[in-house]
Amino acid sequence: MNGAERTVTELARRTGLSQPATSKHLKVLRDAGLVTVRRHRQTRWHSIDPEVFDDLAGWVDPYRRRWNGALDRLDERLAETSGETTEES
Repeated sequence: MNGAERTVTELARRTGLSQPATSKHLKVLRDAGLVTVRRHRQTRWHSIDPEVFDDLAGWVDPYRRRWNGALDRLDERLAETSGETTEES
């Protein structure tokens, strides 16, 4: 297993979420194949596989580039509009 293992209790404490909310998030991540669970006695240890996130990052990258360009243009336009409003006042 790659990456550190954590219990739901530890993850809840670190994130500030309740244990039920943390468990729900972990279930979604498990169902997506991003988190694995190992049982040892009564404890469930959760961990991530960094390779899965590398694959996910590769899939998201083209969208990220597209959105970054669009957001940069929006930021420029908002700056222009803000400047026009300031000049007209």
